[in-house]
Amino acid sequence: MARKKKRKPSHNKISNLTNTILSILKKEKNKTFNYKQIAAKLGVNDASSRNQIIKKLQQLKAKQEIEEVDRGKFKAIVTAEYHTGILDLNAKGSGYVICDDFDEDVYIASNNINKALDGDEVEFYVYKRRKRGKFEGEITEIIKRAKSEYVGVIQLHSNYAFVVPDSNKMYKDIFVPINKTFKAEDGDKVLVSLEDWPEKADSPYGKVIKVLGKPGDHNTEIHAILAEYGLPYEFPYEVENYANNIDTSITKEEIAKRRDMRDVLTFTIDPKDAKDFDDALSFQVLDDGLYEVGIHIADVSHYVKPDTVLDDEAYERATSVYLVDRVVPMLPEILSNNACSLRPHEEKYTFSAVFKINDKAEVKDQWFGRTVTYSDARFAYEEAQAIIESKTNEIPAEVSLTGKAYKTDQKIADATLKLDELAKKMRSKRMRSGAISFDKVEVKFNLDETNNPVGVFFKTSKDANKLIEEFMLLANKKVAEFIGKQKPEKTFIYRVHDEPDDSKLAALQNIVGRFGYKLNFKDRKSTTASLNNLLKDVAGKKEQNLVDTLAIRSMSKAEYTTHNIGHYGLAFDYYSHFTSPIRRYPDVMAHRLLQHYLDGRKSANEAIYEDKCKHSSNMEYLATKAERDSIKYMQIKFMQDHKDEEFVGVISGVTDWGIYVEIIDNKCEGMVRIRDIKDDYYEFDESQYAIVGRETKNMYQLGDEVIVKVKETDLVKKHLDFTLIGKHE
Repeated sequence: MARKKKRKPSHNKISNLTNTILSILKKEKNKTFNYKQIAAKLGVNDASSRNQIIKKLQQLKAKQEIEEVDRGKFKAIVTAEYHTGILDLNAKGSGYVICDDFDEDVYIASNNINKALDGDEVEFYVYKRRKRGKFEGEITEIIKRAKSEYVGVIQLHSNYAFVVPDSNKMYKDIFVPINKTFKAEDGDKVLVSLEDWPEKADSPYGKVIKVLGKPGDHNTEIHAILAEYGLPYEFPYEVENYANNIDTSITKEEIAKRRDMRDVLTFTIDPKDAKDFDDALSFQVLDDGLYEVGIHIADVSHYVKPDTVLDDEAYERATSVYLVDRVVPMLPEILSNNACSLRPHEEKYTFSAVFKINDKAEVKDQWFGRTVTYSDARFAYEEAQAIIESKTNEIPAEVSLTGKAYKTDQKIADATLKLDELAKKMRSKRMRSGAISFDKVEVKFNLDETNNPVGVFFKTSKDANKLIEEFMLLANKKVAEFIGKQKPEKTFIYRVHDEPDDSKLAALQNIVGRFGYKLNFKDRKSTTASLNNLLKDVAGKKEQNLVDTLAIRSMSKAEYTTHNIGHYGLAFDYYSHFTSPIRRYPDVMAHRLLQHYLDGRKSANEAIYEDKCKHSSNMEYLATKAERDSIKYMQIKFMQDHKDEEFVGVISGVTDWGIYVEIIDNKCEGMVRIRDIKDDYYEFDESQYAIVGRETKNMYQLGDEVIVKVKETDLVKKHLDFTLIGKHE
């Protein structure tokens, strides 16, 4: 009788069994597995395969690659050191992990990303080899996804769909089963939520949770910008309802608990289109030659109480978002524009910082606490500026809010002039102690009724803006000092700004050197002095926007924390945010803590507040990105109507695929692709921030003025492409 041939396991999973078992154990390196669990993971259940698994486990144990923890239960022996960090992906699908354990970022090739996505917190190990002088690693586990929702355009097929994400950092399309498309039509812009990414699947699985509309439509695109960063654009019903039922009346009982300052001259100065007035100033001359200046801030924490749906919603949002054509407020309108807003000729509950100041702008006395105030007048910045410039109480028609010339109360004009004088002294004192004066030009749009941009203008900061700014800085600084200097130390919300790092400053010097500017980084004083000189020297020049942007980027990011390290840019040892609680949650927390300590209570829980600070910093970052995207969107929309015009621009960036050009007249930035420049074959010269023609040696360098025309505009991808006409002589 012929011997039965031993049947080889047909399963190809067994062929490279040693590595497969190792990878199963390493992937879940803190768990133990027996041979049955491994067989199940491999999807095999014949006796021969099981025997091979048992044999391999013993061999691996003998080689000391795995250990037997209990009888028949095995676990990987981890020799590699694992680290955690945040993944920063590029559009090509590879990326870097930013991790505190390493001085430099760790390179991750696209085949070692292992389903991680941009911004995820990941666990990784590092190979000994280095790639281009950098460490290289592999991601082993995703600890926390940065986001689970993506905006994209849906493509419907007969029984499934794909969503193609807008973000170039999302390297995979998202597979959507046909029953999870939320009735979206082919080509709609949608918000999709990631549900799962099966081990064998090439693409993550998701479901559509919102149909945003047709790509290119104005509201669709604005809602898409908000959705991309997980920012809401409406309040849940229960939050609106709660806010609408708050008692916002001013009562005798509540007034009795506060310092009554209704009789003191008080007014607000804000942008002409503002609806929420966070802050007011009061002014009176005292008998002893001092001035009493009150900085009165809307008492939001009187209405927004902890552990309510309103407070939870405000905390989640953490900030108002200012898009080009709308504000997405942190608080429902009944509070932000009505009850809390310090509107003229209305009594309001306020939280105040009141100072006695001498003629040299030195603070001689301070008081903090809850007040009730009455605003005598409301001014736009332009109106207050007219008072400062003319030194009279006359407001000309062209800047007047009503469109008609009028005379304001002489007392208010006098107060404005005195406050302006004090603010200028405070400002020059700040500059002498090493503050940096970033007066970045803001791009604003004139919109028609349908939100189409019909014009671009630039907003600059004048004396009236700086007057308000100085007194807000004073209140923020003094509140932070008042608590920060108490012993024993108390938990508080600080707004901190770290020193810039040397490599960023060196890079800045390298670029501005091309324009003939010199910086001196010998010590802190010379650094800030030379930065201020640079910002002053570029004012009004073609390269101003580029240099301003680069200078700001060379700085650290300001953030919220309970650990005070001071504010580098303002040159303050203590700084907080106290003056805008209608639009920033950290200010609400600062109010609550200040009152808590004024009541003599003990220090609040630091860990809880540190978490809230981190969340607030993160939401501020997302809001800023959304604001930038909305400006970019409007700029492209504006340029769509100017396709036949030639524009003069400055080369604002140079890469190996093209040059970025920023138009001088309207600050719109677009790209000229290298392959579109036909007069020669151009190559990128990194050392010179330039592209150079191979034959002609013709050079286009950072900062050069060139003439461009619009080649194409893509509102959906927010791309603006230019055709290069040539140099601007």
